[in-house]
Amino acid sequence: MYVVKSPLSDPDLKTVSEALQGALVDLLDLSLVAKQVHWNVVGPRFRSVHLQLDEVVDSARMHSDTVAERASALGVPPDGRAATVAAGSGIGAVSDGWMKDTDAVRTLVDALGAVIVRMRERVAATGDADPVSQDMLIGITADLEKHHWMFQAENG
Repeated sequence: MYVVKSPLSDPDLKTVSEALQGALVDLLDLSLVAKQVHWNVVGPRFRSVHLQLDEVVDSARMHSDTVAERASALGVPPDGRAATVAAGSGIGAVSDGWMKDTDAVRTLVDALGAVIVRMRERVAATGDADPVSQDMLIGITADLEKHHWMFQAENG
């Protein structure tokens, strides 16, 4: 079987692979959480929150693919299986059933906040080990922070 060889040293590859795998898990779970809330949001701001949630889903899915492909390019097989995501996500549990629009917004603020904290840790960890991966994580974090700001502004 062909194995992709990384240009990184073993210690740097370990650091980067852990950062990328953690980012992948958080981004996949973020997309699932946002979609769950999207399906169940109700209230006077239903339509605007419903549409805004899909923006987060699209963004998280796009970024998860970028992260997984970066891992693959470095010779690290990404793991996006449901059990892996459930075991490793930094996002708290989301309630089931209908969700008031204000609660939906708060749920996304919390989920995005949890992912952003962990992403910033990954940005710091990858700086010396792999500036290319760090740059990618910085861009993803900036996008997540934009969504975070917009959801915070929803509830004022």
